[in-house]
Amino acid sequence: MAKDLKKTIRTVPHWPVEGVMFRDITTLLKDGEAFRQCCDELYARYRGAKVDKIVGIESRGFIFGSVLAYRLGVGFVPARKRGKLPAKTVSQEYALEYGTDTVEMHEDAIGKGERVLVIDDLIATGGTASAVVKLVEKLGGIVHEIAFVIDLPDLKGKEKLKGYKIFTMMGFEGE
Repeated sequence: MAKDLKKTIRTVPHWPVEGVMFRDITTLLKDGEAFRQCCDELYARYRGAKVDKIVGIESRGFIFGSVLAYRLGVGFVPARKRGKLPAKTVSQEYALEYGTDTVEMHEDAIGKGERVLVIDDLIATGGTASAVVKLVEKLGGIVHEIAFVIDLPDLKGKEKLKGYKIFTMMGFEGE
């Protein structure tokens, strides 16, 4: 019998700051049955997709992205915070609530015309995912879809990704 994966996500009130309801996937990851089910559901969705690479967004996107890349038999590309990759990179700055941050990928990570699935654990404001999509396109890749385990629709992150196909497994609306 399938688990209700939403029930395996721990909510940590007021973390990292007052008023935030943090959705913690470590409780899903430590539950072997739930983790397998989550990965199997992602694989079932993309097994027939014509993708060449999976781009996982640091850091929890690495977990789901690498498992999915392995199962699909395609390459995995990490999208990392500035200064974490050793070879020549391309970068994209994006806005945070207070300031900016930068995400990078190796300049040889994606070839022109390669079809790419971007994945992360959660979409909140959409800033990081939007920056990663821009990087994929800078390198000549084509975004097949952007996938998230969790959606926080109240933060309207999908609006930053209009025009792209988006998949989310579950949402936490106003909770």
